Amino acid sequence: MTLVLASTSPRRYQILSLLGLPFLMVPPASREVLSGARPPAQEALHQARQKAASLVSRFPDAVILGSDTLINLDGRLIGKPSSLDDARAILQRLRGRTHDVVTAVSILDQSKNVDAVETARVTIRDFTDTELDAYLATGDPLDKAGAYAIQGAGRDLVASLDGDYLAVVGLPLKAVAEGLAKLGCPVTDVDRLYRERNSLNWRTFGP
Repeated sequence: MTLVLASTSPRRYQILSLLGLPFLMVPPASREVLSGARPPAQEALHQARQKAASLVSRFPDAVILGSDTLINLDGRLIGKPSSLDDARAILQRLRGRTHDVVTAVSILDQSKNVDAVETARVTIRDFTDTELDAYLATGDPLDKAGAYAIQGAGRDLVASLDGDYLAVVGLPLKAVAEGLAKLGCPVTDVDRLYRERNSLNWRTFGP
């Protein structure tokens, strides 16, 4: 079986590597255009499906994994910033507030499709403008949904996390393992892996 990760994200690559399976990482041939007509979970799932489906013609015999992460702030969807100015505006809206991080996964082969959506709650602390400027200067926010990376320097902006840490980073590993099992590719020791990682404080490690 050939497993293909439809992504350019080094974070998703690192997380999927934890399963110990060989896989290819290939950029999806779809464009991320958000629609306000779909609820957050459905929008994230739509994007994940589009990414996976975009590679079917290139890899007709493969299992293809697509994933997408969105921020839901009081019903308003937030994706990746288009510029540093946009990142500043996004982080200013998130400052001192709690939002949902919605990550969807779509896994498909020639005959089946398995979908999953994980939602976590993240509270951003009331950081100062000086701290915001320093974070923007790192360039880290530019390719991240919500303009921050909880596994990087952006974790210093986070007050609390309620939910799956790896889903917030970009790929809910347990949901992926369960989906692969349904497609005939069982993955062992995922529960142990989660126990080990969840025994650590989310502030102290990245994928």
